[in-house]
This record gives sequence, structure tokens and C-alpha cells, in this order.
Amino acid sequence: MSKELVLTERDGLNLIVTINRNEKRNALNEEIMHGLRDVFEGIKTDSKVRCTIVRGEGKGFSAGIDFNFLANLGLVGGSGDLVRSKIAEAQLIISLITDIEKPVIYAIHGFCYGMALEVVLSGDFRIARKGTEFGIQEVAVGFIPDVGGIARLTGLLGPIKAKELIMTAKVIDADQAKEIQLVNDVVEDEMEGALALASQLNKNAPLAVGLAKKLINRGQHMDTRSFLELEAIGQSTLMHTNDVKEGITAKLEKREANFKGE
Repeated sequence: MSKELVLTERDGLNLIVTINRNEKRNALNEEIMHGLRDVFEGIKTDSKVRCTIVRGEGKGFSAGIDFNFLANLGLVGGSGDLVRSKIAEAQLIISLITDIEKPVIYAIHGFCYGMALEVVLSGDFRIARKGTEFGIQEVAVGFIPDVGGIARLTGLLGPIKAKELIMTAKVIDADQAKEIQLVNDVVEDEMEGALALASQLNKNAPLAVGLAKKLINRGQHMDTRSFLELEAIGQSTLMHTNDVKEGITAKLEKREANFKGE
């Protein structure tokens, strides 16, 4: 029986997803990418999952793309149509993670290089163990980041820092990553940090959390007036939910709200 490369485990309201290819430094191949796709497709409408935490087994999160897998795809020297179709497939998987209306936390340790960094950019939060190394080093091999590394890194850090990381292919540590806001926090234990953050998120109304995520993602490049209108449309939708009634009642009764995502 072949080894399962993407594992899942329920932890209360959280789903913990583990990339399980530690003997290959969790190098990303088609099976892992399709495994991630299947996991996130499966929890889109699963109300029992409020947060998803993605981690890597072994010494590091992931060393990036598996170059043997890349070579076998036939992309090097292949037709432009073939290259673009394979890239589009990977982009859709990573965009699925970005677009899911639930918080996604990456718990990162050891190393996170190349395509792995592009994958973690799909998350809402990144918690890194102290000493973790980050690098997006595609230009050192002869190509560019192509599954969101350029687009999302530029959106997150701005063009100055994105150019610095991408065009120099340099490696930075977790403290430097936090300084430029590539990661949210640097901790001694990344899973403890991720679970603590998930606990904070899970106290809040899941529909509101999910919609806030969607509006931030979709509206950040809008003009202010259009963004404000988007806020009003979102709020008018939430006002009809039972969670709003529960939240207001809990405040009046001075108790913790029991949100059900309804």
C-alpha cells in the first residue's frame, strides 16, 4: 500500500492537515497537490470545521517542488500550451485554499522554500517556529514563481520587498520574515501557536469571520467607495442570520456566545 501523503485529523473545531512526505523533505508533487485540493473541497460546506491548520511532517514544512516530478511532467522544452495548462491546474488548487470562507493557518517549521512558500501565501495566517528559513528561489534555477508567488507576495509585501526576495533568491529566517510581515508570529512551537490562534478565531461567529476574509481578499484593490459598498452588502446579508441574534443576546446577558454558523 502506498503511503498517504496528505493526512487529516480533527481537533475540536479545527482540521489539522499534514503534508506527510518527510523522507523527501515534503517536496511537493502531484499527489500532494491533489490531496490538498480534495481536503479543501471537502470542507467547503462542513460546518464542523471552523479553522484549518496545515503543517509539515519531519524536519521542515516543505523544500518546495519535487524536481523529479517536475522533470517527468515534460514541461522543460515542452509546448507553451502544456506549460500553461499545468500551471493553471496548480494555480486553481492554491486559489481554492485562498478562497475558502474559513480561516487557514500555516504552522511552519524548519524550512519553507520555493513552491512551498507560494502555497503558504494562500493562507490567512502564518505561524513560524523560531529559526525557520524562508526562500523563493526559482530564479536561481532559471524560471520564476508561477503559482501565485509573484502576485501574492507583491500584494502582501509590496513590490520593493517582493523584488528583493524573488530576484535575489535569498533565504531569510523567521525573525526577518516577521519583520517584513511575511509571517504573523514567531514562536517556540508552531503548532501551539497555531492552535492558540485558532482558538481565538473559533470564539467568533463563523459566517462573519468567513465573510470578513472574503471582503478583505476581494476588496483590497478596490477604490474606497466601492469597498465601503461591499461592506454594506455583506453586513445586510449577515443581519438575517441567527448568529447575529445570538451574539447580541449573549452581550446583553453577559455570557459567551454559542455561534452555530447559521
